[in-house]
Amino acid sequence: MNLKQVAGEKATEYVQDGMALGLGTGSTVRYFVEKLGGLVAEGLDVIGVPTSERTEELARKVGVPLSTLEKTPALDLTVDGADEVDPNLNLIKGMGGALLREKMVASSSREFMVIVDDSKVVEKLGTKSPLPVEVTQFGWTSVKEWIAKLGSIPNRRIIEGNPYLTDNQNYLLECEFKGIDDPYKLDADLHRLPGVVETGLFLDLTCRVIIGKESGVVELEK
Repeated sequence: MNLKQVAGEKATEYVQDGMALGLGTGSTVRYFVEKLGGLVAEGLDVIGVPTSERTEELARKVGVPLSTLEKTPALDLTVDGADEVDPNLNLIKGMGGALLREKMVASSSREFMVIVDDSKVVEKLGTKSPLPVEVTQFGWTSVKEWIAKLGSIPNRRIIEGNPYLTDNQNYLLECEFKGIDDPYKLDADLHRLPGVVETGLFLDLTCRVIIGKESGVVELEK
C-alpha cells in the first residue's frame, strides 16, 4: 500500500466545485494533484495556485487550471505535505525547497490541510527532519554562524556540487536540532536575524492533517 497516495487521494474528497486551491509541493502532494487532474477532466471546476515551479509543471500536465497569488489572493483550501507533524499540528516543512511560497499560499487560505504518511508524525519537532531556513545569498555565511548560535548545526544544501537555489534564488540551510523545545521562540529568534527570508516552522496554520497508515486513513483536526 502506498501510504502517500492514500493520503493524497483522500484529500480530494474535501475539494468542492468552484474552489480556489493552493497546491503544495512534494511527493505526497503529487498524488493529490494527479487525482485532482482526473476530477477536472470529469468536469470539476477549480483553479489552483501552485507553490513551486515543479507543482506548476505537474498541474499543467494533468490539466488543472492555474492562477497566481497576485490574481487569486484569497484561497478556499490549500493542500500540502510536511516533513514533520507534532501533536499540536505544528509542522516542519520546506525540505523540498519551496517553504517561502508554501507559507505565503498557506497563509492566504481559509483552510490549510496537510497530507502525510505516518512516518512524518513526531512527538517533538526537529527530531527526525532538519529545519529548512531560506536565506539570502548575500552574507549567507554570517547568517549560518548566527543560526549555529541558536543550537543547531546548519548546512547549506548542495546539489551535484552546486549550491541549491530556491525558486526565489535564495540559499537553503538545513539546520539540525536535537529536538526543538519551543518552536515559537525559535521561529521568532530566526526571524530576527538579518538575511533570514523564511523558516520551515509552520505554526498555528494547520486545520486538518490526513495521515496515511497501513491500517487506513487517520484524520486529525485543530
